Amino acid sequence: MSGIKSASGLVLLFLFVQLTSFAQKDYTGEADAAFKNYSFHQAIEMYKKAYSKEKKFAEKKRILFKIGQSYFYLQDNEMAENWLSKADKAGYSNPEVKYFLAESLRKQGKFEEALVEYKNYKELAPDDKRGQRGIKSCELAQEWKDNPTRYEVRPEQLLNSKQADFAPVYADKRYDEIIFTSTREGSTGNSIDPNTGQNYSSLFYSKQDRKGKWMVPTLLEGLSMEESNEGGATMDKRYRTLFFTRCIDKKNSDMGCDIYTAKQRGRSYAEPEMVPIDKPDSNVVGHPSMGLDDEYMFFASDMPGGKGGKDIWFVKYDSRKRTWGEPVNVEGVNTDGDEMYPFIREDGNLYFASNGHPGMGGLDIFKSTRQGKSDSWGEVENMQYPMNSSSNDFGIIFEGSEEKGFFSSDRSGGRGGDDIWSFRIPPLKFVIDGMVSDVETGEPIPNATIEMKGTDGSTVQVTTDELGYYQFDKKEGSDERYVKANTSYTLLVSADGYLNGKGQETTVGVQQSTRFKHDFKLQSIKQDEIEFPEVRYDLGEWELQVNDSVNSKDSLDYLYQVLVDNPNIVVELMAHTDTRGSAASNQTLSQKRAQSCVDYLISKGIAAERMEAKGYGENEPRISDAEIAKLPTKEEKEAAHQKNRRTTFRVIRDDYVPKDNGDSGDQEPQMNDEGEQPMEGEGSETDSE
Repeated sequence: MSGIKSASGLVLLFLFVQLTSFAQKDYTGEADAAFKNYSFHQAIEMYKKAYSKEKKFAEKKRILFKIGQSYFYLQDNEMAENWLSKADKAGYSNPEVKYFLAESLRKQGKFEEALVEYKNYKELAPDDKRGQRGIKSCELAQEWKDNPTRYEVRPEQLLNSKQADFAPVYADKRYDEIIFTSTREGSTGNSIDPNTGQNYSSLFYSKQDRKGKWMVPTLLEGLSMEESNEGGATMDKRYRTLFFTRCIDKKNSDMGCDIYTAKQRGRSYAEPEMVPIDKPDSNVVGHPSMGLDDEYMFFASDMPGGKGGKDIWFVKYDSRKRTWGEPVNVEGVNTDGDEMYPFIREDGNLYFASNGHPGMGGLDIFKSTRQGKSDSWGEVENMQYPMNSSSNDFGIIFEGSEEKGFFSSDRSGGRGGDDIWSFRIPPLKFVIDGMVSDVETGEPIPNATIEMKGTDGSTVQVTTDELGYYQFDKKEGSDERYVKANTSYTLLVSADGYLNGKGQETTVGVQQSTRFKHDFKLQSIKQDEIEFPEVRYDLGEWELQVNDSVNSKDSLDYLYQVLVDNPNIVVELMAHTDTRGSAASNQTLSQKRAQSCVDYLISKGIAAERMEAKGYGENEPRISDAEIAKLPTKEEKEAAHQKNRRTTFRVIRDDYVPKDNGDSGDQEPQMNDEGEQPMEGEGSETDSE
């Protein structure tokens, strides 16, 4: 966003300081005094006049730097970069020029350029941890932007104006009423805040209509006063008492910021009263957040005992004495930077804005986990992109336990400087779809049935269209979805004239909406021979070959699963030998080999009547003797003979009726008289082939 950006969302940050009067006659002196008093608009004007009259080159370089700093504090990072670059190129020796240049670049999302300047600053000021923090921030910011979280964010156009709108708070238990801070037209008084160049901020109210649209915001009656900033509000759990920040502009003296409270009376509020928080008069408090059964009030303050600029503190309410206790610093979240805009959620987790932890921009939103039921918080986590951006993001609130609510940001895409944005984690959307086709021809199979069974007990069926396509998406006439989160599914596919197919999909642990593509290639039962993982035998043997290179039992387990998944088929096991040995002996050997396969499957529980063993001897070799004779080595010839020693199957019927016990005609493994399963290949016949 080009031009001077509104700093009203940060107005309390700048007002948490003393403002004193000045009356300098020279431009440089007036500019320095204005800068010191955070009157950056005026400081820029004076510095530019001073620059045109200044003759000392060293002072001119310093003025360039101060103009850049002033723009930086006004959130106009584009202009800040421009003037800070001028100061840097002019040879301004203060390392701070590198730091503020890096900061202005980072806040524009120019992470690679900012990284260079942070490294330059770190070399010049190795003891200042801001340099390393900036380096880490740039590295993390790019990573977070490349890998966004599931949150969706959008500006609330009906709540926002061309001025600053920020720090929302819910005003009703139904979450359809909201109070927020704004400098829009209609705020109290006609005076302009000298620090922001905008109206003094006031609290505004809006409510959703029956269609869920926000009505035109109106000034909250009974709270605002002339030449003061009101904002940063919170409400008690019954939504009857409002707590808010008031910063009174006292001419030629300190501007004080305190927390006030006012009880609701109809559509307005009673006269506000200051909340008595024990602090020195020269320090300020603001940004209250009520929570944890109204026993705690969190707030931001620069009072002594903190870690840096503004810290997060809390006080506890004594309901018997009706008094607030001593302020406690939330040490686990505070840094040497600024922590502000706390929000205590009903689960005890604390959310806040900070520029002291590694982040993407100016202020980032962070989450801190409460340590059990103690009064300590830790495990600070950046909310990452898109909740955070290279701009200022702050003032978050949640709609109860739901992962949705509002926050404030001066990022591009809004109407003014600071705007109210909504956020939510959309429900995960899962789809399972795919094609069903013939494994041999690749042709689609229409009217195939796909049954999906979930670990949640759900069962649903769909059929493929004329192109063989199926899909499990939304239920017809409903937003409810077939595929749920954290659920595993079994897909069973059947079609006339084909072996059934089976597949698995799971959404367990999947954190993003996903379309699972699952194609099925079905085997026609009309094939004369159906291959499956190879079953091999040693020369002259019919026992299933099991060694380091092949496990024929595993191969037969594939056929076992086919029979389980297709309970209505009857198959013929077809065994083949190589051509060595006599035809008669090979015929006998092949029959034994086929029977050994049937016996193994019976031992696994497949009903004997579902299988026929058929030996084909040496009659159907895969590789002819003439081809084998041409192979150059003995090893290659033996490998070719091995391929001829094989077992395949074909479907001879698909009308088998399973037994009444529902076991698909399968049975427990048969035992001999000693209670043991029979060994494969029992007997002593050998064949020289």
